[in-house]
Amino acid sequence: MTTTTIRVSTQTHRTLTGLAQRAGLPMAEVVEQAIELYRRQRMLEEANAAYAALRQDATAWAELQAERTVWDATVGDGLQKV
Repeated sequence: MTTTTIRVSTQTHRTLTGLAQRAGLPMAEVVEQAIELYRRQRMLEEANAAYAALRQDATAWAELQAERTVWDATVGDGLQKV
């Protein structure tokens, strides 16, 4: 894996060092996990914003609800539950 260097404030470095020590992980791993969590959080926030915008459009929201109704019919497709 190739690496690069980033600059962070002294306070951020101290925080990162403490987190890494408590977790027993390298600082790079803590940064990678933090970035992945942040990426997921942003994705959910963007999805929530998109749904909020969709709800503002009554026609589009009704179309989505109709589509969900069609898909809900596939739940009882005759397959045995495990």
